Amino acid sequence: MRRWILLALLTAGATYLLELLDVDAAALFAGLVVAAILAIAGFGPPRLRAARPTGSDDGDPDPEDPDPPAIPRPIMQAAQGVLGVFIGTMADPETMSGLGSSWFPVLVIGFATLALSVIGGALLGLHRLVDPLTGSLALVAGGASGLVALTREFGGDERMVAVIQYLRVALVTISIPLVASVVFHAESTAVRQEPPTVADQGWGLLLLAVCLGVGIPLGRLIRLPAAGLLGPMALATVAELTGLAGDAEVSTILLTVAYAVIGWQAGLGFTMERLRAIGRVLPAALVLILGIGVGCALLGVALSAWTGESMFDCYLATTPGGIYAVLAAATAAGDNVAFVVAAQILRVLLMLFVAPFAARAFARRLSP
Repeated sequence: MRRWILLALLTAGATYLLELLDVDAAALFAGLVVAAILAIAGFGPPRLRAARPTGSDDGDPDPEDPDPPAIPRPIMQAAQGVLGVFIGTMADPETMSGLGSSWFPVLVIGFATLALSVIGGALLGLHRLVDPLTGSLALVAGGASGLVALTREFGGDERMVAVIQYLRVALVTISIPLVASVVFHAESTAVRQEPPTVADQGWGLLLLAVCLGVGIPLGRLIRLPAAGLLGPMALATVAELTGLAGDAEVSTILLTVAYAVIGWQAGLGFTMERLRAIGRVLPAALVLILGIGVGCALLGVALSAWTGESMFDCYLATTPGGIYAVLAAATAAGDNVAFVVAAQILRVLLMLFVAPFAARAFARRLSP
């Protein structure tokens, strides 16, 4: 218990510092780093002795699992569900209406981004230390927190995915203000998200209860991989698009705890050997991340030509991640902020609903 308390206290402190720097999903990143440091130093909480087989919902333990989870499955699924509902509530009709008649071009460009990510992941999967599935999930251009949450249940290496995904997020977040200033002569300003009201959080608790109570069992029933995330996310998305969700907002505290739990799950699995292995993969991952970034910028050029929107707005709309940095740049200098935000949300939903299945199918074709 002392080790869990130490982990929680250090994660809370690191989260506070990262939030001062406007880091996306600060609690997840803090939980990942703190848990990894404690695990490598030998001060991390012990991992579970018996883990359920990947994809199994029968409750039978698997004492021979070489990589048991650190977080009990019910707690992990609850954290995934909170994150899924939060992502689903981003798709409110008023925001998505910002696409207007450009929804089809944005959707096509989104699928092109997905294809670019899977191809980049396949190339990363050629590395002897990376399997094709992990490579594909690690380079999916969007939804980093959701991808980290579901990687284990899809059979990938969540540690590798977490490190490479957050390397991508960091590079994209840093590059957006630079490109905006140097290429488009625009300036970004910090954007503070207004915290949800108490009433909205109350409705959010009701939405969470319904989506988790129905979405997770339904996902298991239809054998949906990562049912803890994708089941509630699907229901929340439908509820938001149909107006049933109203003004419901996920509690900031619950979301922060969910992020931390997901970060702990990945971080507590680190060992010095795994850390060295990831370090050997990072140079190749960095090159591919930069290549995908350039490819997405070219897709932005194509989107501008197709829709008639400004080159700057289309660059922001197709940026592979860093949604808060995108929002800051669009708010400060964009011509059509609604278009940019709606395109980014559509990309995130597309990546989380489609990319994991596409990555797994592609990995199976590559595997002997």
